[in-house]
Amino acid sequence: MSESLDSKKASLDELTFELEKRNARLAELEKILDAQKKIVEELKNKVSEALLGFENNGLTVTMKNGKVYISLDEKLLFKSGSYEIDANGRNALRKLAGVLEKNPDIQITIEGHTDNVPYNPGSGQLRDNWDLSVKRATTVVRVLLEGSKIDAKRLTASGRSEYLPVDERNSADARQKNRRTEIILTPDLTELYNLINKY
Repeated sequence: MSESLDSKKASLDELTFELEKRNARLAELEKILDAQKKIVEELKNKVSEALLGFENNGLTVTMKNGKVYISLDEKLLFKSGSYEIDANGRNALRKLAGVLEKNPDIQITIEGHTDNVPYNPGSGQLRDNWDLSVKRATTVVRVLLEGSKIDAKRLTASGRSEYLPVDERNSADARQKNRRTEIILTPDLTELYNLINKY
């Protein structure tokens, strides 16, 4: 009976030790997640401050899934069917570039989005909405890099065409919402991934 009790106590001690290890790991993960959340919140605030005057005027800044999303309406950056950025759009992007320069650990993805109306290229280089959405994203990349110290390795340009609408309705208002450029800012999660892989 004494041997059985000793065996059960050893087993309980082992389980307690494993539980303590898991609790320590969980506490460490929560600490890193809280730090990442704080970084994202601070970044959102810095972006909002830099783009004061543009927010709710063709531009919105939101937090979602641990990232900062800057959504720019077509009218803020481009004329319909064009990928040339006007002066007002360039001004907004230069202000954003200033924030991105000071946050070198942030990865930057630029996504071009169109509505579902087929693009009529005429005799130009672009064939369809895919081409237009990609060309708009690369134009934004170039403006962000112009005269800034942002490392080009941090930037990714992609086109989503009409396939990721924010409004599924087939109305003029919905189409206008869907014609946008999104700049997605992702904090460096290396520390978190390293910790997860360690266990």
